[in-house]
Amino acid sequence: MKYSRLICQIITRIFLVFLIASPATVSAETIQEMSTWTYRKVWDKMNNLNYSLARSPLPKRGLYDNLRLDIVCKDSKLQFVLDSTSLITSRGRSFAFEYQVDKKDPVTISMKTYKDTKRRGYTDKNVERIAEEILSGQSIFIRVHTLLTTVLSSLIPTKDALQPIQQVLSDCGIQWADMKLVQPPYTLADFERAIKTLSPDQQREVLGKIKKIMKEFR
Repeated sequence: MKYSRLICQIITRIFLVFLIASPATVSAETIQEMSTWTYRKVWDKMNNLNYSLARSPLPKRGLYDNLRLDIVCKDSKLQFVLDSTSLITSRGRSFAFEYQVDKKDPVTISMKTYKDTKRRGYTDKNVERIAEEILSGQSIFIRVHTLLTTVLSSLIPTKDALQPIQQVLSDCGIQWADMKLVQPPYTLADFERAIKTLSPDQQREVLGKIKKIMKEFR
C-alpha cells in the first residue's frame, strides 16, 4: 500500500515538473498573442513561401464571437484576413463583411473564404486604406454575415496595432509616412453630413453647382 502511494507521488511530481518546465514559454506567448496586436513571420510549406502578418487580439470572452483580423504581406501583396472559429460560408465563396472604426460610418466590403476552409476569409482590395482606417481609431467593430443567416460580431481594440501593421506594410514596400498622404475618397455619406451643416440658401447654391456639373457628364 505504501509502495503504491510512493509510486503515485513520484508520477505526480514528474508530471508537474514537465508542465512547469516545458509549456511556460508557449503559454506566455499565447497569452500575449491573445491580448494584443502582434507581428509574426510564417513559413508556408505548401507554397515554399515566407509571409508576415499583423494579428489582432481576441475579443472579450462571452461578449463577442471569436473573430480575429490579420493584415498579411504575402508574395509582396497585401491581404486583409478574417479568422473565425465559426462557420462563415462554403469554401471559395463570397460573404459580406462590415466594419466600423469608432463612431464613424460602417463600411461593408465583400470577402471570400479560402479554397481550403469555411472559417477564414480575405480580400486583397483596398487593404492599404483599411489598414489606415484601423490605425485612425481606438477600436474596430466587425460583423460577418454567414451562410446560415447568422451575424457574427467582434469588438477589437486597436491599441498597439501601429508597430505590427507598420512592419507588415514595410515588408510589402509601403511606408506609413507615404500612406498618411493618401486621403480617403470623399463619399456620398460625407456629402450628406456636410450639406446638413449649411443654411438653406447655401444648400440651394451647392445643389445648383452640382446640377451644372452633372450636365457636363451627360
